[in-house]
Amino acid sequence: MSLYRARIQAFKNLLDKEEVDIDALRKLAFHGVPDKRGLRSLVWKILLHYIPPEKGAWESVLQKQRQLYKQLIEEIIVSPGGPTDHPLSISPESSWSNYFKDNEVLLQIDKDVRRLCPEISFFQSATEFPCLEIVNSNGVKRLHKRVEQSVLNYSTLERRGLGVAKLSNEIRRSESLTSGDYAPLNEGSEAHWEVVERMLFLYAKLNPGQGYVQGMNEIMGPIYHVFAIDPDEEFRKHAEADCFFCFTNLMSEIRDFFIRTLDETESGINYMMSRLSDCVKRNDRAVWDRLEKQELRPQYYSFRWLTLLLCQEFSLPDVERIWDSLFADTNRFDFLINICCAMILLVRDNLLSGDFASNVKLLQNFPPMDVSLILNKAVQISNN
Repeated sequence: MSLYRARIQAFKNLLDKEEVDIDALRKLAFHGVPDKRGLRSLVWKILLHYIPPEKGAWESVLQKQRQLYKQLIEEIIVSPGGPTDHPLSISPESSWSNYFKDNEVLLQIDKDVRRLCPEISFFQSATEFPCLEIVNSNGVKRLHKRVEQSVLNYSTLERRGLGVAKLSNEIRRSESLTSGDYAPLNEGSEAHWEVVERMLFLYAKLNPGQGYVQGMNEIMGPIYHVFAIDPDEEFRKHAEADCFFCFTNLMSEIRDFFIRTLDETESGINYMMSRLSDCVKRNDRAVWDRLEKQELRPQYYSFRWLTLLLCQEFSLPDVERIWDSLFADTNRFDFLINICCAMILLVRDNLLSGDFASNVKLLQNFPPMDVSLILNKAVQISNN
């Protein structure tokens, strides 16, 4: 039996038990989940605490959550108006008032999801399970319709004081990769990016204290992709609901990265960046000294690495492989620090010989590299 088939069998043996041994699953998943037989889709649902270890409870939990998601769509994706309501009403209770306010958030989401993972065709292709209530509403409930004609200016995420003026300026992917924004599909159909747009809008509505922050689309993308290509038709059919709750659970763990008032706390992004700097210092003093001398702060490159869990630095298959290890990490994001440190150390020769400009460019546009080399180096760092 080949090593790959043996790993598939090892996962099956674990997942076939009445109660999944979470510790054993973490150890196995840490070294990668085979992208066959829907294994990654199922393992991520468990590691993201969407379904419990008890196999007998899966069906009832999934049924309950999927029904809840259906209700959320019915209650939140609504059309404003009514016999006593008017678009020009200044009443805070007016459904129109909320509608226009929501459109400001939706405008940002819409622009982001139309460019999700442009190197693959998946997100601009049609889903085989569109939300019928939405796609057969004569455009009334299609979210993109609400902002297509909008003339509002698109605002990007400002992060002053971090050395990064705008997150959008940090985005690695060249716009030349796309032939323009993804186009919506006709009545009765919807593309995968439209599904992602709906999930992000619901998330923003249900989490008003945080709302939507640019980059969340990139975090949702890999989860939805894994679930939407599951070979099991029933899982594919409910990929949207399952993804929404898994994304919500993941965001509950990393949401502090996106809340500026928490930047300096132990769960905030500045603290994570200082930990990365300390990790580099412990493992390669020469590189750390070089970056310090050039005043090349972690804010210039690792803000995006850490907040978006490296999803803009690598191809989608590589991101999914990295996330196997991140989701399996018992300390969750300690290993993320080690991966980022490994990335820096693997280009040490370039950094030691490069000037400030070339080093910033190198780290902001990390070179193509076998992700297994990075992960192996990260494991080595974690064992130091």
